[in-house]
Amino acid sequence: MRILLVDDHEVVRIGLRALLSRHEGFAVVGEAASAAEAVEKAVALKPDIVVMDIRLPGRNGIEACRDIIARLPDTHVIMLTSYAEDELLFEAIRAGAAGYVLKQIGSDALVRAIEAVGRGEALLDPSLMRKVLNKLRQAGEREDENAFAGLSDQEVRILALIAEGHTNREIAEALFLSEKTVRNYVSAILGKLHVNHRAQAAAYAVAHRIKDHLPR
Repeated sequence: MRILLVDDHEVVRIGLRALLSRHEGFAVVGEAASAAEAVEKAVALKPDIVVMDIRLPGRNGIEACRDIIARLPDTHVIMLTSYAEDELLFEAIRAGAAGYVLKQIGSDALVRAIEAVGRGEALLDPSLMRKVLNKLRQAGEREDENAFAGLSDQEVRILALIAEGHTNREIAEALFLSEKTVRNYVSAILGKLHVNHRAQAAAYAVAHRIKDHLPR
């Protein structure tokens, strides 16, 4: 497995090279001290794995990660960081990093991480997993909260009845409206949700738990 090391501290690169060179399955093919040099070396050497510090002088490791993956989609990038910073973690994930580990990781664990990423697996330091899960849960909650923000209370009631499989006539009877009025409401709901038919609207309503959003 061909590995490129990227860190602006020479001592860190020396330590990583010494550690990884002891593993018969690894070959450190190059080193870089900046984002620009990392991209240049990656394009020239085409490594299987890039082990890269997230904080580099000038452009950071996340930007370098994005550039490397754009040019070399088969190369996997593992980001190294000293701190579990939420925003950097999610930026690295969005940039396409296949692994994100803290520098405090043990040598054996780092070797296993590189092996896992080399097999095409995504890897996240266990201490960071809770942060990711919490962030995803919060994002899902915010999405659900805003899912029906563009609908009036009456439109939410009608959409909930659509999701239960009721026809326009049944909805009209339940809400004391004319069938024509219900048709107009349904047309407006489809437009606001950017869907083409009531089955899609029903699926959207169920996915975002519309029953939790019914007006009181």
